[in-house]
Amino acid sequence: MSKSVAREPMRRNSRSNRARILATARQELGRNPDITLEELARAAGVVRRTLFGHFPGRAALLEALAEEASETLRGAVAGGVKPEDPAERALARFVISMWPVGDRYRMLLALARRDLGMDRVAEILSPARAAVTAILERGQRDGVFHTHVPSAVLSAGLEALTLALLESVNTGEWEDDGTRIAVATLIAAGVPEQRASAIVTDIATMMGADQGAVPVADV
Repeated sequence: MSKSVAREPMRRNSRSNRARILATARQELGRNPDITLEELARAAGVVRRTLFGHFPGRAALLEALAEEASETLRGAVAGGVKPEDPAERALARFVISMWPVGDRYRMLLALARRDLGMDRVAEILSPARAAVTAILERGQRDGVFHTHVPSAVLSAGLEALTLALLESVNTGEWEDDGTRIAVATLIAAGVPEQRASAIVTDIATMMGADQGAVPVADV
C-alpha cells in the first residue's frame, strides 16, 4: 500500500476531529464562554494534544469559528436574496434564511467584544448588512417601508433587534424558528402587523415546501 493511500484515512480522521471540535465549541461556548480548551477537548471526545494540534490556542479556535460563521453567512446571503421579490417579501425571506445561521453562531455574541473584537464582527456581518440596507432602500422607494430614518440607520436598528432576540435565545428566555423575528422586523420597518404576519406565513410556507420541511409554527 502506498504512503499516499495510507495517509488518506489519517487526513479524513483529522478533518473529522476538527469538525467535531468546532461543533462542540459552538455548543459549549454558548453555555459557558469561559470554558477552557481542556474542557472542550473532553467534551469533544478528543485528547488535549489533538485539540491543540488543530488550534494552538483560544484565539485560533475562535478565529476558526469566526471564519466558519463568515463563510456560512456569505452563502446564506447569496441564497436568501431574491431580487425579483417585492421588498416586503424580500426582507421576510432574508430574515428567515438568516435565522438558522444566527442561531447556530449566536455564541459569538458573548465573545464578540472580549475575544473577537467589534471590527472582526463587523467584517463577518458586512454582507448581511449590505443586503438588508439594499432591500430597505428599495422598500422605502416603493413606499412599503417607513422613511423616518435613512435605510442604513434603519438597518442598524433591525440588526440590534435581531441580536437582542438571539441573546434572549442564548439565555433561554425566548424561542423562535425565524418566523417571529421576521414578523417583528417587518413591523419595525413599517409594515402593518396583520400584513406582516400574512407575508411571513406565506414566505415560510413556500420555503418549507421548497426544502421539504415540516409546516412552520403559527406566527
